[in-house]
Amino acid sequence: MKKFYRVLAYIKPYWGFAGLNVFFNILTVVFSLFSFALLIPFLNLLFGINELVTEKPAFGLSTDAFLNHLNYYISNIIINQGKIQALVYICAIILGAFFLRNFARFMAMYFMANVRIGAVKGIRNDIYNKILILPLSFYDKHKKGDIIARVTSDVQEVEYSIMNYIEMIVRDPITIIAYLAFMISLSPRLSLFVLIILPVTGVIIGQIGKTLRKHSKIGQAQFAGLVATIEESISGLRIIKAFNAIRYSYKKFSQQNNSYAHILLWIYRRRDLSSPLSEFMSSAVIVVVLWFGGRMVLADTPTIQAADFITYIVVFSQIIPPAKTFAQGFYAIQKGIASADRIFEILDAEEVIEEKTDALPLNAFNKEIKYNDVGFKYENEPVLKNVSLKIGKGKLIALVGESGGGKSTMVDLLPRFYDVTEGAIFIDGVDIKDVKIDDLRSMMGIVSQESILFNDTIFNNIAFGLTNITEEDVIKAAKIANAHEFIMATEEGYQTNIGDRGGKLSGGQRQRLSIARAVLANPPILILDEATSSLDTESEKQVQNALANVMKDRTSIVIAHRLSTIQHADEIVVLKKGEIVERGTHSELIAKNGVYKKLQDMQSFA
Repeated sequence: MKKFYRVLAYIKPYWGFAGLNVFFNILTVVFSLFSFALLIPFLNLLFGINELVTEKPAFGLSTDAFLNHLNYYISNIIINQGKIQALVYICAIILGAFFLRNFARFMAMYFMANVRIGAVKGIRNDIYNKILILPLSFYDKHKKGDIIARVTSDVQEVEYSIMNYIEMIVRDPITIIAYLAFMISLSPRLSLFVLIILPVTGVIIGQIGKTLRKHSKIGQAQFAGLVATIEESISGLRIIKAFNAIRYSYKKFSQQNNSYAHILLWIYRRRDLSSPLSEFMSSAVIVVVLWFGGRMVLADTPTIQAADFITYIVVFSQIIPPAKTFAQGFYAIQKGIASADRIFEILDAEEVIEEKTDALPLNAFNKEIKYNDVGFKYENEPVLKNVSLKIGKGKLIALVGESGGGKSTMVDLLPRFYDVTEGAIFIDGVDIKDVKIDDLRSMMGIVSQESILFNDTIFNNIAFGLTNITEEDVIKAAKIANAHEFIMATEEGYQTNIGDRGGKLSGGQRQRLSIARAVLANPPILILDEATSSLDTESEKQVQNALANVMKDRTSIVIAHRLSTIQHADEIVVLKKGEIVERGTHSELIAKNGVYKKLQDMQSFA
C-alpha cells in the first residue's frame, strides 16, 4: 500500500478541493437519510397506524426524537388541513430532499475533478522531469518503448484505476457508516446480520484481489513490450522491408500480442467478478434480513413496525451500490497500483549524475580543460583507461582512432552525460563534479554524429533552448553553417516544419541545422562529433571553412574519421581500445610512422 499512499500524496496541493468534496458528500448522505426518514411517517399515514401527536415532543439528537418531531408536524397538518394535504406536503419535502441530495452529489464530483486531474498532472510532470534528469546510461539499459508505455499507458491506468475511485475511499465509508447507524437505530437485532455478513464479503473479495495486482503488473510489462516492438518497427521499417522481414516481424508481434491478450483476459475476468459477487452476497443478506425481519413484524408482539421495517429494507438496499462500488474500486486500485509500481521505478531510479548542494558557479572558461588519469567503465567493461590530456583555451584538438576506441565517450564525459569512474576532469583547475551542471553545459555547444532535431519549425530547432532570439540571429547562424540557402528554398522558410526527427530534410541539411544551432548558442567550447559526416564534398568544404572561422575564438574538440578534415588541428590525439597511443600535430604523427600513419594510408588507399 506504500505505492498507493505515494499516489495519494499528489493530492496534497488540492486539499481545499478535496475538503469541499468531503463536505458535499456528507451533505449527500444527510439529505439521503432525511428522504428515507420521511418514508416512515408517510407509510404510517398511508396505513393509518400511528395515532396523531398533539403535544410537541422534547428535543433530542436520536433517530426516535427526529421521527417523533416529524409525526408531530404531520399530525398538525392532518388536523388542520386533512390527510390528502399532509400527503402532498410529505411528497414535496421528499422531492426537495432528493433534489438537494443530487445537487450536493454534483458539487462533490465538481470539486473532485480538480483533485483527480491535478494529481495526474503532477505525476506526469514529475515523470517527464525525471526522464530529462536521468543519465544517458539509464536509457542504454531500457527500451524506449517501455519508457513511453510508463509515461502514457501506466499513468493513464493510474488515472482510470485510482483517481477515478479516489472519491470512493471517503464517500462510500461515510455513506455505509451513516446508513448503518440509521439502521441500528431502527433495529439493532436486524443490523447484527449486516455487520456480520458485510466484513465476510470484504474478506472474500480481498482474497481474489491479491492476485489481480500481480497479474496486472505482468500485463503492463507485456504491453510495454508491444509498444517497444512497434517503436522499433517504425524506426527500422526500411530494413524490415529491405530484408523481407515483414512476416518475421508480424509473427514476433503477434506472439507478444497473444500473450498480452491472454493475461488481459485473466485480469478482466477477475475484475468483472467483483460486481456480480458483491451483488449476490448483498442479495443474500437482504434475503436473510427479509426472513428474520418479516418474522419480527408478523410476531404476536411485533418488535418492529411494518413502516419501520420497509424503511429499513429501503435504506439497506442503498448500502449495496456503495458496497458494490467499493468492491469494484478495490479491484481497480489493485490494477492501478501495479501501474504505479512501474511509474515509481522510474521516479526512484538513481540519479547517477547528481549536482552537489554547494556546487560552484561556472561563468567563464579562462585557461584549460584537463583530463587527469580518467577511466570509465560501462557495466564493468572498461571503455577508457588512464586518459590524461590538457586542452588549452582557443586550441583545436582532434580525436581520431578506430570505431569503439572511446572517442565519443571521452567527449561525453566533459558535459557530464556520464561521470568518470576513475580520475577527474578539471576546467580552470576546478573538478567539473564541483560546479553547477547547467553552468557547465552552457559552456559547450555540441553537434553530435546523429543529427538530433525535433518536429518543429526550422527557426525553433536552431534557437532550441534559447530565449529572446531574433530572426536575424538565427539567419546569421544559418549562413555560417551554410544552411540559409536551402532554408529559404523551403515552402515557408524559417517557419517550415521539418517533420519527425527532421524527416523532411536530407541528411546533410539536418546536419547543417545542428551546426547552426551550436553556432547560435555561442559557447566558448565546441564539441563536434563527426559534424560534417553527412555532407557532400562541396557542402563539407564550405562548412569546414565556416567552422574554421567560428572556432578561431573557441576551444574546439573534434572527433573525425576523415583525417583530411583535421590536419590543421593544434593537436591530434589517437585513441585505441580506450587509451591514448599517440599525440601530436599532423606532420609529427606522420613522421612517427605509427597508428595515425596507418589510418592515413588506409584512407588514402581507399
